[in-house]
Amino acid sequence: MALVAMIYPLLWMIRLSFLPESEVANAGLWPEGIWTGINYTEGWSTLSVDFTTFFLNSAVVAILALIGNLLACSLSAYVLARLRFRLQPVYFGVVIATLLIPVHVLLIPQYLTFSYIGALNTFIPLVLPKFLATDAFFVFLMIQFVRGIPRELDQAAFMDGAGYFRIYWSIILPLMRPALATTAIFTVIWTWNDFLGPLIYLTRTSLYTVPVALNALLSTDTGFGTGRLLAMSVLSLVPLVIFFFVAQKQILEGISSSGLK
Repeated sequence: MALVAMIYPLLWMIRLSFLPESEVANAGLWPEGIWTGINYTEGWSTLSVDFTTFFLNSAVVAILALIGNLLACSLSAYVLARLRFRLQPVYFGVVIATLLIPVHVLLIPQYLTFSYIGALNTFIPLVLPKFLATDAFFVFLMIQFVRGIPRELDQAAFMDGAGYFRIYWSIILPLMRPALATTAIFTVIWTWNDFLGPLIYLTRTSLYTVPVALNALLSTDTGFGTGRLLAMSVLSLVPLVIFFFVAQKQILEGISSSGLK
């Protein structure tokens, strides 16, 4: 029964998306009526730019954010977990402290900064922070994982003439695969579903990501129907559902081995 209660809203949305627009407003707990795909064909091109562009934009942002988080967070974790330098505890404390800062507090200064460098209406504000290891949650996750890797591996590599970066790239990074998988999975899901960031930085329709495009369908100027909005909402879930089924093994292994309960 609990499972039914959880998936019922999704099933109800899918059913409504296949109803004619005239029947959507009067739908009951389980709508009866004909099945039609008109909401999908019309909703795809309701806005001035069709949803192909929006899906591509979301994919580009998600892939770049994924690359940035994997590289920057893993390198930062290696430095903080393995190297010894002055004020290291202070740097680590600052990283952890950023977890306590609400993202909304940073919106105005970040917006002004990107506005000053002319990066508005580009994907730079959405991607660049990922390459600067701003997601402290993933940095902390990887630090804890790196600390569990025996230091004898580093010492053996040093004896063979390897430098810090070579040790990171050839030894630590391959052993961090479970933590990297967890980071990759959550980065893709959170970035794909992100609404606030793209809404603030992107005002040109051709640059919208899928969540912002769905919000644009709520505008009364588009003359849309509720059925079209539901249809596009269903389609927005398809990539994440496919991604989950493809990566479900890595999701379970990454969560269990990284200590996320």
